[in-house]
Amino acid sequence: MEIRISMTTQDKKDELLRLKLNQETARMPWKELQRHFAGGAVIAVSDELDLIDVAARIANDDKASVMQWLNENRICKVSDAQANAWLENDAALWTVVVKPWILVQMRAS
Repeated sequence: MEIRISMTTQDKKDELLRLKLNQETARMPWKELQRHFAGGAVIAVSDELDLIDVAARIANDDKASVMQWLNENRICKVSDAQANAWLENDAALWTVVVKPWILVQMRAS
């Protein structure tokens, strides 16, 4: 007996969004992101979270998840102290754009 699980239209859209976001993810030097930071558009994502998942939920306006992460300090605007540390260490971060935000994450690889 063959069991088929069909994807809903929304599931397909979510999968396509995640694929698109994954293809748009890049590693960038912090110094190239400073002007966006100065404009208040850079959001730091904890390395405990999946960057693509966070981006997809923001793109899909998942307020409940975003509010939970904000309350847990798992996502937040990059602080001046963090920006200075990344600049001093010539850090490269994983990035993905979900307009108007640039999500960044410090990962070892």
